[in-house]
Amino acid sequence: MARNAKATPWRSIADRRAAGKACRDRLARSDQGTWKAPGARGDLIPKLMAAVAGRQAELLPIRWGRMSQSPFPFYRGSAALMAEDLSASPTAGLETELCGDAHLLNLGAYADPEGRLVFDLNDFDEACRGPFEWDLKRLAASIVLAGRESGHSEEDCADGARAMAASWRESLHRYAEMPAREVARVLVRAEDGSKPLAPVFTKAALDTPAALLAKAVVKDGENSFRFIEKPPLVRRLSRQEMALALAALPEYLETLPPSWRQVMARYEVLDGAQRVMGCGSIGVLNWVLLCRGVSEADPLFIEFKGVRPSSWGASPVHVHRGREVAESAQRLQTWADPFLGWTTLKGQPCLVRQWSDHKASIEPALLTGAGLQDYAALCGMVLAKAQARTGDPAMLAGYAGHSDKLDRALAVFAKADGDQVERDWKAFKAAVSDGQLEALQA
Repeated sequence: MARNAKATPWRSIADRRAAGKACRDRLARSDQGTWKAPGARGDLIPKLMAAVAGRQAELLPIRWGRMSQSPFPFYRGSAALMAEDLSASPTAGLETELCGDAHLLNLGAYADPEGRLVFDLNDFDEACRGPFEWDLKRLAASIVLAGRESGHSEEDCADGARAMAASWRESLHRYAEMPAREVARVLVRAEDGSKPLAPVFTKAALDTPAALLAKAVVKDGENSFRFIEKPPLVRRLSRQEMALALAALPEYLETLPPSWRQVMARYEVLDGAQRVMGCGSIGVLNWVLLCRGVSEADPLFIEFKGVRPSSWGASPVHVHRGREVAESAQRLQTWADPFLGWTTLKGQPCLVRQWSDHKASIEPALLTGAGLQDYAALCGMVLAKAQARTGDPAMLAGYAGHSDKLDRALAVFAKADGDQVERDWKAFKAAVSDGQLEALQA
C-alpha cells in the first residue's frame, strides 16, 4: 500500500472511481482554478531568506543571480512561496507521494540500471506526501512560465497547461484499469521515438562518466586524477573535508542492496570537490567524489547532497531526511539510480547518488511551435504514472472525470500563478537593485 496509507478493505475499481468522484463535493473541479493572490508580499525578501536559512552564505549570491535572470528561474528557486500559497487552498482530499517541485526542468532523462535512457521525474529534494493537486499545479504553472520564456502567446501557454492536464487525466483512466504490477513498469524510453524528447535524449546520451572525466578532471601524477577547480562553482575538498566524506561512506554503503554494495567495493576514491548546481539547491552541501574502478576508463562520480525538510510538509518523526528523499525517488520513479542511498555528513542528512549518468532536461528555448504542448502532454503522463504508483489511480481518475473541466481549471490557475510569479520576480529584482540582496552571475 502507499506510504502512510491505512489498511482498508478491498474495493472494486468502480467503487473506488465512485469514491473519487464523490470528492468533488469537497472541492469541485472548476474550483481548482480559483486563485487568491497573496497581495503585495511586503515580506518577500524575509520569506526567501527564511527558506535558505542554514545554507552556505557565501554561495547565496550565485543563487540570487540565477533567480534574477527571468521569472522561470525565480520560480525554480522559490518553491517555498508556492507551498505557502497552496497550503491555504482547499483540496479534494486525495493524497499521493509528491515530488514537491514538479516543474518542467525536474523531469528529464537518465539511464536505467540496464543503461537505457528513460524519461521520468528526477528531482526529489522537496519530496513528501500530500494533496495530489500540489504537484499538478506546480507543473501547470511551470508550463505557462516556460512558454512565456520561449516566446509563446498566452493562448499557447494555456493550451500547454490544458494538454498536460488532459494527458494526466487520460493516463490515470488507463492506469486505473491496469494491474498494479503493470503500472509499476510504465516507462518512457528513448527508443519509443517521442519527438518532443529527442533533444533531451540527445543531450543525455552525451552525459557520461567518461565525458565528465574528460572535461572536469585532470591527470595528477602517474596514477591519479583530480578535479579542475573553477571558483566559485567548483572547489576541491580539503584533506579534512575528504576525511569527513570518506567517514560518511560506510553509512551510505549500508543503504545499498548487497549487489550494488559489492560493485562499490571495486572503486577507490581519488579526489573530491564541492560544486554549485542548479538554482533551488544552491547553498546546500554538495560534494562529489571521483572514484576509479578497474581502469582509468572506469570512472564513477558519487554525489553527496544535503537535504532539508520539504517546503510542503513536515517529515515523519525520527525519519532520516536523506532516507525519506531516496525512498520517495524509488516510489515515484519507475527505475531509480542503483547507487541511490543516504548518509550523514557534517551532521547533515544527505542523499547520495551518481553524478553524471546520462542526465538531461529540456531547455525552454527548444519548446517552440507545437513542442510546448507535446512536451507538456508527456510530462502529464509521467506525473500521472508517479501518482498512480503512490496513490489510488481509480479514485484520482474518478475525481478528474472524462470531461475537460479540470483541464480548463488548471490552465486558469496556471496563468494566475504565473502572473503572481512575475510580480514576485519584479519585486525581487527591485530588491537586488536596491542592494538588499547581492546577486552574482556565475
